[in-house]
Amino acid sequence: MKPFESYNPIFLFVYFMTVTVVSMFAFNPVMIAIALVSGILTTLVLAPEGCGRFFIYAVFIFVVTSAANPVFSHNGVTVLFVMNDNPITLEAVLYGVAMGTLICAILMIMRVFTRIMTGDKMLCIMGSASPKLALLISMTFRFIPLFHRQSVKIERTQRALGRYSGENAIDTIRMKLKILSMMTTWGLENGIVTADSMSARGYGTGRRTSFSVYRFRKADAVMLAVLAVFAGTVAFFIATDAVKFSYYPQMSGIAHTPAAIVCYVLYGLMCLLPVMNELEEKIKWRYLESGILGSRTE
Repeated sequence: MKPFESYNPIFLFVYFMTVTVVSMFAFNPVMIAIALVSGILTTLVLAPEGCGRFFIYAVFIFVVTSAANPVFSHNGVTVLFVMNDNPITLEAVLYGVAMGTLICAILMIMRVFTRIMTGDKMLCIMGSASPKLALLISMTFRFIPLFHRQSVKIERTQRALGRYSGENAIDTIRMKLKILSMMTTWGLENGIVTADSMSARGYGTGRRTSFSVYRFRKADAVMLAVLAVFAGTVAFFIATDAVKFSYYPQMSGIAHTPAAIVCYVLYGLMCLLPVMNELEEKIKWRYLESGILGSRTE
């Protein structure tokens, strides 16, 4: 096996879309917990940069979602207390917790997706079907880090010039609005320069050709087949209600039949596929490295 992000973009795109769609329909508490744990591990292994701040943001989303559902939804038979003549039920609280957990798990999956699926990979996938859409997505991915770096540069310049003290909230808001105005102007100018540059290079004037360094190899086909088996089996169990779980009007028991256990295991393996792939690569590399060092000492 090879590093997960080095697989063909077609497989990577299909994998992340499959895991996201299956996770959205798997509203079983066990599968939600599996999705959260695998999302955390995948983020730590494949996208560790800035994950601390992202986890804080995910916790905020979880708290807001968990608290909002029992306030607006009063379904359920187990009343915990009454607030403003509205019953707060245990079922609504647990449903909000499950929804918040699932949203956090999907956010983590999408974060890894944006980390791995770079602009050139998206261009490789959509280049043949929709060249204009592929170009638009590629340029969007390129402009996001450019906008971030430019905004940081502008803020540091304003601080160096003494125009931003940050002593109170009014000063901070005024400075952020000024940076936003500068970024809007910079973005429009940059767009005009990009359009002129593309026009000068002859974009759209001749027959479009494409080149891609990515090739669909045997390893990609094997991983795609494994994903198809895992996803197909899990989807079958979900469609046949083997892991069905209901929150309203009263919570049902968690399915623990042999079919449900098989579904849980396959779903966990599917979600942890990138982590297992990376761990195998690291173990293999450590083994080869130890062999090289051992041969040198001899």
